[in-house]
Amino acid sequence: MVKMSSIALLLSLITFIFIFLVSITFCSQEDRSIYLVLLEGDAVAFHGASQNDDSSMVHLSREASKAREKHLLATHNTLLQSTLKNGSYNKLHSYKHIINGFSVHTTPSQAKRLRATPGVKLVEKDRGVKLLTTYTPDFLKLPRGVWAQEGGEKNAGDGVVIGVIDSGINPLHPSFGSQPFTSNVSHFSGACMTGPHFPPGSCNGKIISAKYFSSGAQASPTFNASVDILSPYDADGHGSHVSSIAAGNADVPVIVNGFCYGRASGMAPRARIAVYKAIYPSVGTLADAVAAIDQAVQDGVDIISLSIGPSKPTEDTLTFLSIFDITLLFARKAGVFVAQAAGNSGPLSSTVVSFSPWSVGVAACNTDRRYLASIILGNGTMVDGVGLSGPTFGNGTVYHKLVLAKDALKTNGTFPRTSEYIEECQHPEAFDPTKVFGSVIICNFSEGFLNGFSTLSNIIDTAKALKFEGFILTANPSYGDYIAEAIPFAISGTLIPSVADSEVIMQYYEKQTKRDENGTVTEFGAWASTGEGRVASFKGRSPVVSRFSSRGPDIIDANRSLADVLKPDILAPGHQIWGAWSPISAKLPMLTGHNFALLSGTSMAAPHVAGIAALIKQHNPSWTPSMIASAITTTSSKYDNLGDPMMAEGYEPHSLHRSTPFEYGAGIVNPSRAIDPGLVLSTDYVDFIRFLCSLPNIEANIITTATGEPCNSPFDHPSNLNLPSVTISALKGSIYVRRTVMNVGNSTETYLGSVLAPNGTTVNLNPTWFTISPQGTQDLDIQINVVRPMEDFHFGEIVLTGSMDHIVRITLSVVPVST
Repeated sequence: MVKMSSIALLLSLITFIFIFLVSITFCSQEDRSIYLVLLEGDAVAFHGASQNDDSSMVHLSREASKAREKHLLATHNTLLQSTLKNGSYNKLHSYKHIINGFSVHTTPSQAKRLRATPGVKLVEKDRGVKLLTTYTPDFLKLPRGVWAQEGGEKNAGDGVVIGVIDSGINPLHPSFGSQPFTSNVSHFSGACMTGPHFPPGSCNGKIISAKYFSSGAQASPTFNASVDILSPYDADGHGSHVSSIAAGNADVPVIVNGFCYGRASGMAPRARIAVYKAIYPSVGTLADAVAAIDQAVQDGVDIISLSIGPSKPTEDTLTFLSIFDITLLFARKAGVFVAQAAGNSGPLSSTVVSFSPWSVGVAACNTDRRYLASIILGNGTMVDGVGLSGPTFGNGTVYHKLVLAKDALKTNGTFPRTSEYIEECQHPEAFDPTKVFGSVIICNFSEGFLNGFSTLSNIIDTAKALKFEGFILTANPSYGDYIAEAIPFAISGTLIPSVADSEVIMQYYEKQTKRDENGTVTEFGAWASTGEGRVASFKGRSPVVSRFSSRGPDIIDANRSLADVLKPDILAPGHQIWGAWSPISAKLPMLTGHNFALLSGTSMAAPHVAGIAALIKQHNPSWTPSMIASAITTTSSKYDNLGDPMMAEGYEPHSLHRSTPFEYGAGIVNPSRAIDPGLVLSTDYVDFIRFLCSLPNIEANIITTATGEPCNSPFDHPSNLNLPSVTISALKGSIYVRRTVMNVGNSTETYLGSVLAPNGTTVNLNPTWFTISPQGTQDLDIQINVVRPMEDFHFGEIVLTGSMDHIVRITLSVVPVST
């Protein structure tokens, strides 16, 4: 017995030691993440350039470029092999064209080893990226303006290549159909990748190239091979939508559920589209987005439309110095204009995700197009709502039984007694089919919609399954008004987002409905019909800054320190925009099978500006990105179609307040004026380095580490960057800033300057008038003085009025503080 006990004790001890060692090994395992790494040494595009060279790319021979690419690739592989443990990492991308670096899937401890390696400048954890038109050409006056100057819609944008970095494209869509091109795009050298849903021939001249980047996505645990298709095909729909806004073919019929909503045209319908798929329905990574930008510039795009962006600001460095923003800086140095969605986190302040002065951040607004639907009650009362569907049977003149959802439930049902089942029309099994068949059902916007479990798509499915004649989604007094967007419904449906309007419907319903002592309905006596909701009306105030559109002021770091840069830069239509779609519609099942979608977001606003930039580039081929950006911003308007200062949607649904430049930037884009701005303010790469070196409390070595450039001549103040705006987040006493304008017109012109000073300041402009010849430049000295300290930003502008009808506006944003 003693011997057996000793053996058992020994076995127990061995088992304990084994479990302990296994647990130690398990606990020591680290979760892998994606890291972006920036290295010393020039990328291919700038190899051999002189220090601070602010010209465009260095044009190496094909052989020299290939040799440099091969050298960089070998350097990346050697560094990883010599630094990290074998088997501890997986390289995802090598970045070689505009930045020198790579992305790697590894552990935090291995990333720490990379940070300490000679030659490594930055190591940054991937923050992920997210997805941030039939009428807008008319709203922006393109047919009679820029298009007419370029020879009509069949020539607008010809010869310009727009790179769309997004979720891919639907190559079968008529917005991207083949058309004869005679223009020369020899500067572009992109290729066409194939794969599922994207066979050979998908690149047809309109789609001039297509590539996809998936190494980062495939390294993510959320990657879903069933919908995250490894080809340039757009399984989401978002990429097709933004591509069609920027450069979709002209006059494409928009047909949804058998109804024609008009004809769609992109902003630059003759521009070519280069597709760079970098985000998938299940996942998006900065690693793939940076690879896409690097490739787009290498291929030779003229414009980049960027409707995807970081999920949040970087925590490790300045917003301007994240690897993503540095990549955009070098794209700008290479001569590429970048239109970037400002973000959809409004109306909170300092929520823009377009941080840097070298990209154009685009905010979103409405147009004057409205889709109105109405409910006609049995007593003749009409209640206006929102909907994009046909009328009930009888074209709205025949009444149908009106039934409240919770009055039509099965009496002996075993379903959960939650709002989703009882009042939100999410589950057909909860209803008595005989009570809802052929009726208009009142569903209620309740808890399920607030927590995200309930959807309009589920209401549609329930309505189809039980053959509702139509549905109404009323606001719940317990939760207040809700935000309603017009969405195409396959059956008759109307959204009533106002509590007051919803109560009108419910008062009529209760008055006409008979109940027993237990509250059970004994007789349904209410009737209703819904009217036509698919015909647009063109009235009302516009543009109005959309509620969701992210706001400034710009921030410089994760601590939300303010930056002396105006963001957003410009405002463009982004609310209820028709665009191309992909029938798979992996993330929006309600739109499955559709070829068009009506969407809202700054994602829709950015391609408007990208397309307009293409029109300007076509008209002025030698213009740099900064000249195009200046032309777009200085010619914009701060007033709406009623002649009033622009308004913005606020926190409360349907509430408006007077807008500021931190909501609309310089104003609403005006293509007709932007193509001939008179004066431009030009900024080049060396100026951006000087700007970075002048940031408050910045150490020069940080700038040198991030950009590879020394801080030889910083500005006296960051606001001296030659932007078409002046922003000062904390002005003490007095400051002098300078702006330099250049005449890009064909004639000598005299300009008279006037100033509207921000509250709490005086502004002196010198000279107050000047005459400038074609291609001539003029320095403007601006003195801003504090006369009364204020607690927040106040706004003004400098207006330069030319003798040949050019008007140039420079926005002023200042916080005057005490000394």
